[in-house]
Amino acid sequence: MSLLVLKFGGTSVADVERIRNVAAHVKREVDAGHACAVVVSAMAGQTNQLVSWVEDAWGFKQKNGNQVSAVYDAREYDAVVASGEQVTSGLLAIVLQSIGVKARSWQGWQIPMTTDGAHRAARITGVAVETLKARMLNGEVAVVAGFQGIGPENRISTLGRGGSDTSAVALAAALDADRCDIYTDVDGVYTTDPRIVPKAHRLDRISYEEMLEMASQGAKVLQTRSVELAMQRGVRVLVRSSFEPPHLNGAKVAEACGTLVCHEDEIVEQNVVSGIAYARDEAKVTLLKIADKPGVAAQVFCPLADANINVDMIVQNVSEDGFTDLTFTVQSADFDRAIEVLRKSRDAIGYADLRGSSDIAKVSAIGVGMRSHAGVASQMFSALAEKGINIEAISTSEIKISVLIDAAYAELAVRTLHSLFGLDSR
Repeated sequence: MSLLVLKFGGTSVADVERIRNVAAHVKREVDAGHACAVVVSAMAGQTNQLVSWVEDAWGFKQKNGNQVSAVYDAREYDAVVASGEQVTSGLLAIVLQSIGVKARSWQGWQIPMTTDGAHRAARITGVAVETLKARMLNGEVAVVAGFQGIGPENRISTLGRGGSDTSAVALAAALDADRCDIYTDVDGVYTTDPRIVPKAHRLDRISYEEMLEMASQGAKVLQTRSVELAMQRGVRVLVRSSFEPPHLNGAKVAEACGTLVCHEDEIVEQNVVSGIAYARDEAKVTLLKIADKPGVAAQVFCPLADANINVDMIVQNVSEDGFTDLTFTVQSADFDRAIEVLRKSRDAIGYADLRGSSDIAKVSAIGVGMRSHAGVASQMFSALAEKGINIEAISTSEIKISVLIDAAYAELAVRTLHSLFGLDSR
């Protein structure tokens, strides 16, 4: 008997009719003889509604006539927003039972899936699956509420937006599942966003490293942490559409319908560049005239780390007269908090001025083939220059080149690079 973990996102469970479609997919796997755990997100839009209620309860929009920051109790925030997945898991269990499939719902604390105490962005520390696995092997489908766990002091915790992907991969790893199928509203991972480049095509397979880079550089198919975990634990992940006909069956048919995220050595042919990713949800922060001496960078980035603000691209200008400028990017959602943190740390850092902008975009070329091919960066920069696109910052890794540009040129840059690296034709 094979063990499968199936994960369905918010659009896949948006209403009861779509939950019935999900149940048909699950029944197909059960009828094929698989033991199944199903991880579900909240219904589409439900988490946003719950978050808005939290903000309204706190008076986030206006308090005493003034705009205020969201500094409400993160533990109570988690208690509220985790309820969306609880509803979905119960509904799916009921629908499965109605079509003759044994099923029960499991909340994060019932498994239990334990986490650290970083509420709103908790990390999984353990998954105890003995009881759940025994019931699965006895023919019962485990319908698990994603996105949530149990933190210290028995408080409900959530894993951050997109956290149901991480829940599914962590569960698959703990169960030693044969595969983790991530069902979404697209039929796999594409070379870039088809809405921008109509010639973009679905990849049959992609390596963990490439998928990790694509997820971290803006591709929204999988949450970054879920890919990291899959790579660490060797969990084979299949990205497929929940809107494909539920009757399609068999492992070969399934893999032909989506994109398999796997080890690099499972992929026969590797392109130099496998995909072009872009992100509009980043903001740029610049500190002007800070002292060019040891320890200053730590004074800048340690307070940001303490505030759980992730920093991405970092560029430091050449020192002039003992002073330098430092530019870095953060998520747009963290932009206001980052500015506030840096203003409070002004005396310790000693900068002359602080500037920021959210009107930027990051465009990345990603591919494991870069390891063995020279000249990718020069081709990329030349192509962008020919289109009159100015590069504000550059970041590289072994298999990725990212550039920061004006947001107005994002789509042009994506189309240019997609053609440059031969991704327009299969």
